[in-house]
Amino acid sequence: MTEAELYKELGTLTKNKGAWKENIPYVASLLASDSVKIKAKALWLLGEMGLLYPQAVKDAVPSIAAYCDSTEPLLRERAVIALGRMGRGDYRLVEPYFTELFRMVKDSEAGVRLGFIWASENIATVTPDPFRDYLPLFAELLHDNNDKVRMEAPEIFRVLGKRRPQFVKPYLELLHKISQTDNNRVVRIHCLGAIRAAADMN
Repeated sequence: MTEAELYKELGTLTKNKGAWKENIPYVASLLASDSVKIKAKALWLLGEMGLLYPQAVKDAVPSIAAYCDSTEPLLRERAVIALGRMGRGDYRLVEPYFTELFRMVKDSEAGVRLGFIWASENIATVTPDPFRDYLPLFAELLHDNNDKVRMEAPEIFRVLGKRRPQFVKPYLELLHKISQTDNNRVVRIHCLGAIRAAADMN
């Protein structure tokens, strides 16, 4: 099967959720593909499968986590997003890799840093407590040099503010300052949203 045919097959499978569980081993086997495009698609699909069937993807988690060290930025990005979706399904799957994920805060590629924030939001939606000691790292992302990263960074404070407002309270002044001074309108709006989320829960 050519790369194009295989990619099309994965696209069809993506739409057929009823066939996901039985195809998890097959999609996991594609992580060994020579094609970055196929591996990236497989990582993304495994993340979605893991959200619905976390225990069924358990054996694939170490292979997925290994791609966080890939030299290909797209594969690092997709791996961290996949771990976030699986962690939303069952935090225990990603717990062994949780502290390692925070290396992504310093990743040279903005897409990886953005993927890390998305992954964290997914996990924190269901399991917020492990994030208690990591808010300083998210605060760094509020000052990222990439607009998309800065636009998303306040959202983890919003997610945590709804669930553990005490975690976010020390950062309300910073969020307020950024909501008044950042040159990106979406960043300002998202900071205000994070402030409101924490305030509403107090």
